[in-house]
Amino acid sequence: MIGKSALAALLALASLSACASTATHDTAGPAAMSHPEGAIFDPSVDAHAAVDAALATAQSEDTLVLVVMGANWCHDSRALASYLMEPELAALLEAEYELVTIDVGLPQTGDGFNLDVAERFGVSSEGTPNVLVLDGEGRLLNSQEDAVSWRNSASRTSAEVLATLQGWADAG
Repeated sequence: MIGKSALAALLALASLSACASTATHDTAGPAAMSHPEGAIFDPSVDAHAAVDAALATAQSEDTLVLVVMGANWCHDSRALASYLMEPELAALLEAEYELVTIDVGLPQTGDGFNLDVAERFGVSSEGTPNVLVLDGEGRLLNSQEDAVSWRNSASRTSAEVLATLQGWADAG
């Protein structure tokens, strides 16, 4: 039998695990949040309209759409957002992608939203962040497995993220 103090310690540790925390979701948006990493997930954005606009631009500009589904409370989402702001990655995004960031709330506690965006493209959202790569016609270019593999973004290097995004751009 586990003691109360040991159980409390385990529960505290579990709440810190990779983007599965029970932290409250701040619906005030990124302006109200301060993180050393990027905080770009705005819950007030109409996610489907943003994706539709990006698809239209991608089709006319012959670029790809990069949909990042995450949350400001999630360190992996913020880490990925920070990588995307680095000069070399930002230049690649500007040249090859239409970036859409979508706040998914806190799905683990039933306070999730915008998850139907992933479903629209055949992806079952699992954790945060999820990354979808679409062509201008709205076809998913990466797999379900890859889309949900970004839950470890904080453990990746910017060079790894750059290489992955460059690979999709070259293949697209």
